[in-house]
Amino acid sequence: MSKLPLSFLNLFLFLLLTAIPSSVISQNVDTEKAILLKLKRELGNPPLLQSWNSSSLPCNWTGISCTDGKVSGLVLSNMNITATIPATICDLRNLTVLDLSYNYITDGFPRVLYNCSKLQRLDLSQNYFVGPIPDDIDQWLSTLKDLNLAANNFSGDIPPAIGNLTELQSLYLNNNQFHGTFPKEIGNLANLVLLGLAYNGFVPSKIPVEFGKLSKLTFMWITDANLIGPIPDSFASLSSLVQLDLAINNLEGSIPGGLFLLKNLTYLYLYHNKLSGEIPQKVEALNLVEIDFGTNSLNGSIPEDFGKLKNLQLLNLYSNKLSGEIPSSIGRISTLKTFKVFTNNLSGVLPPEIGLHSKLEFFEVSTNHFSGQLPENLCAGGVLLGVVAFSNNLTGEVPQSLGKCDALLTVQLYNNNFYGEIPSGIWTAINMTYLMLSDNSFSGELPRSLAWNLSRLEISNNKFSGPIPTGISSWVNLIFFDARNNLFSGEIPVELTSLSHLTTLLLDGNQLSGQLPSNIISWRSLVTLNLSRNALSGQIPAVIGSLPDLLDLDLSENHFSGEIPSKLGQLQLVSLNLSSNQLSGQIPDQFDNLAYENSFLNNSNLCAVNPVLNLPNCYIRPRRSSNKLSSKVLVMVLVLAITIFIVTTILTLVAVRDYMRKKHKHDMASWKLTSFQKVDFTQANILSSLTENNLIGSGGSGQIYRISVNRAGEFVAVKRIWNVRKLDEKLEKEFVAEVEILGTIRHSNIVKLLCCISKEDSKLLVYEYMENQSLDRWLHGKNRRSSSGTNSVHHVSLDWPRRMQIAVGAAQGLCYMHHGCSPPIIHRDVKSSNILLDSEFQARIADFGLAKMLAKQGEAHTMSAVAGSFGYIAPGKSIRHLQKCFI
Repeated sequence: MSKLPLSFLNLFLFLLLTAIPSSVISQNVDTEKAILLKLKRELGNPPLLQSWNSSSLPCNWTGISCTDGKVSGLVLSNMNITATIPATICDLRNLTVLDLSYNYITDGFPRVLYNCSKLQRLDLSQNYFVGPIPDDIDQWLSTLKDLNLAANNFSGDIPPAIGNLTELQSLYLNNNQFHGTFPKEIGNLANLVLLGLAYNGFVPSKIPVEFGKLSKLTFMWITDANLIGPIPDSFASLSSLVQLDLAINNLEGSIPGGLFLLKNLTYLYLYHNKLSGEIPQKVEALNLVEIDFGTNSLNGSIPEDFGKLKNLQLLNLYSNKLSGEIPSSIGRISTLKTFKVFTNNLSGVLPPEIGLHSKLEFFEVSTNHFSGQLPENLCAGGVLLGVVAFSNNLTGEVPQSLGKCDALLTVQLYNNNFYGEIPSGIWTAINMTYLMLSDNSFSGELPRSLAWNLSRLEISNNKFSGPIPTGISSWVNLIFFDARNNLFSGEIPVELTSLSHLTTLLLDGNQLSGQLPSNIISWRSLVTLNLSRNALSGQIPAVIGSLPDLLDLDLSENHFSGEIPSKLGQLQLVSLNLSSNQLSGQIPDQFDNLAYENSFLNNSNLCAVNPVLNLPNCYIRPRRSSNKLSSKVLVMVLVLAITIFIVTTILTLVAVRDYMRKKHKHDMASWKLTSFQKVDFTQANILSSLTENNLIGSGGSGQIYRISVNRAGEFVAVKRIWNVRKLDEKLEKEFVAEVEILGTIRHSNIVKLLCCISKEDSKLLVYEYMENQSLDRWLHGKNRRSSSGTNSVHHVSLDWPRRMQIAVGAAQGLCYMHHGCSPPIIHRDVKSSNILLDSEFQARIADFGLAKMLAKQGEAHTMSAVAGSFGYIAPGKSIRHLQKCFI
């Protein structure tokens, strides 16, 4: 009887103790569920959070992790969230992990997270956050272990307070818009393992020596961050370091020898800097897998100790000043995949064993002084993708083993002393894209078939012979074909015309004969065609004039005959050479232009109507009458007598007229017209219209005229640049060079330079006419002029869509100048007065500062030595931001 109450009491106590936590847990779950459902609403009810509903438990919801039944992690990565971070998040009192990466959140640093007192991991990467990191971040988020703010738009300085987050193990601030400094206090983060500061526009900064105190650091990534000065010697203390990436900066000085003594160092990237001196010769970091020192100024020899690196997969030492021979031991590294030492002063024989013991993928040794033969076993591993060995002194035959290497993408052996035939397998390697063999002594014939993907074939200046095979029709992806200066013979096969992707065809300097195929309409992508110095004959096919993209045509030194097809005049040729043929008849009117003054030499039967070039006048000879003339004798005698009287009377007038014509022709001949576009006017049209009535503006470099060029009412703008003295030779060459560069630009947002008309002391630049003149006139309220040249009271306003259109157009023009031109063109004077508007308010960038090369210091109308307006510097960085916004 005494045990029953005790058992009952135990049971009661057990039920009581277990009931209380259950109710508490239930209450906690309901509270967190309510918080999360509210959070879902505040985030805009993302579709990917459908599992968040009142009928299930939060720990089973998408993106939620729990510890002891409480929400501790919120991972909402890639949820298409656009709303700002609500303060509700920090109502989750046990939250330690918050991941909102890969969303579209636009806001400053979320200070609402200061209330998340237990937060250890914060990932806001890949969003659109802006502004600075707060200076007091250490006072509120001191428990953070992982902070990732990468790939946003944070700016300003990285605050020193970051160095007080002593629990941090990873810090990623890379790929932002920081334009200030990064603090040396980062060196105080004794627990830091991972550091990423790459791809920021910091002010030029040295690497703090304090970073050498990060003894637990395994990963340092500061690529493209405007680093200057030396690599600190203190880095020898980074005993845990596995990867060091300081590439694409302006680091100077030598590579600290201590780096090669770090036992754990595996990846070392120092490429694209200004490092000099010798590479440390003592290497104890035997775990190195990748070494990339490309594009520096390193000298001396390649260390022998590199041959001890049994794990090395990548060795890039390209674009330095290294000399001596490559250690033969490198050829015995069994893990080596990539070997790039191009553009150095290396010499000697290439390591004969390279490729034999490893699965070599890339072998690039071009632009050195290597001699001897290519290593026989480069493709022994069967995975070789590229052999790039051009511009050396290599000799011998190409190894037959390369012909069995199906993986090859490119073989570039030009400018060496190779000879013999190319292994057949190289022509047909299934993945071959670029095959460049020019400037050697190779021989043999072309194969009937090539690799299906081959797009570029260069075999010029060799001894290839025989016909161009009819099987060339199978070379379907060929874009660039250069076979100049070989011994090819026979006719050009009609099958060649089926290569529709060709942009460049160079067959000059061979022994080709016969007529050109007439069916070349498939060459619609062709830009350059050179068939000069052969024995081709017959007429020039008129269909050449239908090739829309053709810019360069050279058929000189052949046996072409007949007339030049008038259809050729439709082409917008930059260069044309039909000299040294047997052509006859009238040249197309469009070519009667000083831009083509050397295009028709040594064709004695060519002529022109009203010639500008040094060609005879074309005329029609009268036909002889077959009627008897006896009945007209008396009339002819009478006419003859009258004619003698009249001739005697007007002889003096004729002499005066001839004198005036000769004088005018001499004046006209002193002007030279250089065309950059297809034009339908002559220099006489322009020169005769340079009157006061057509003057529409003037500036520091000259005057601007609006000139009508045809009856259809089309106009051009003519900028007349003068100088009070004759131009010296150097100045003249600079002017011509820059005009020729601008003349090659083809872009819808850059004003077209149609032609240049020049003589010794005066220059005329002829542009397309912009009806709405400059953006400056619209922005600053100056008088607008209509397309007819009169002041217009009613005008279109620059509403915001039109302003956006103008801004986008200007940015596209600048982007093309910076990235689409080779070499790039820097305007240096971008302002509203140099942005012109056509009739549809499309923007055209104008005024490239040519006048500054014509004016001389100390004379009237001189310009500042710096291009652009006095006291004005174009906002380069703002322009880059504009491009990012609109391109």
